[in-house]
Amino acid sequence: MSLRSLSPQPSLVDQVYEALLSEITEGKFGPEERLIQEELAEALGVSRQPVQQALLLLRSHGVLCDAPGRGLMVAPLDPAHVRNLYEIRLALDGVASAGAAERARDIAASEGPAYIERGRAAVGTQSIARLIAADMDFHFFLYRLSGNPLIAEVSEPHWTYLRRAMAGVLVHGSTPTGIWDEHEAILAAVIEGQPQAAERLSREHVAHASIALVSQMQPADAVDRRVVSRGRRVGRTDLQGTGAGVTGRGFG
Repeated sequence: MSLRSLSPQPSLVDQVYEALLSEITEGKFGPEERLIQEELAEALGVSRQPVQQALLLLRSHGVLCDAPGRGLMVAPLDPAHVRNLYEIRLALDGVASAGAAERARDIAASEGPAYIERGRAAVGTQSIARLIAADMDFHFFLYRLSGNPLIAEVSEPHWTYLRRAMAGVLVHGSTPTGIWDEHEAILAAVIEGQPQAAERLSREHVAHASIALVSQMQPADAVDRRVVSRGRRVGRTDLQGTGAGVTGRGFG
């Protein structure tokens, strides 16, 4: 039997999903605006099928909800849901950091500093997309080093919702401070092979992030009216280079 080798490139559905999520994350679609399949497909230069599948995925991840009558719109942010997600992250991130300290000290030492450097650089840019992407990259780096592939698999859908909540705070001018100091401390404990310290620091970091994010979340309708008034439609070029993630004392 001969099998055709698989392409490492993301599927068209994945590209559409990421393009739409990036637009939503940056506030370019709001709950007062319906997401129309035909318009999105035309803007992205694709057929309706990948758009429909991407929209259903976004709905299943809590980013979209049913609009009155028919269709979909961006779901209001729910602080209680964000708190629940961070409770899950508290456990998962702690296990990941401890596992990384036990199993991957050398990789952490050789690759980890670059993640910290990129994160601090992102803070200087004030770019929401770069802030969120750098934060996610660091945490998924630790998930990879943990030696347990299920951590990343279980965490990924939760990050979809969290990155939108993070952006909702950042778009109102809340500048992350201190998060990369906390990240650097976690990394140092991993490199030094101290699983208990790495787990403790990671859990404290997630707890700080939860308190900071939820306390700064504004009512969804206030956020949405602002972003809808300055929104723009997603375009074809948004299928390339879309990214995500966040920082700060503490969002990540």
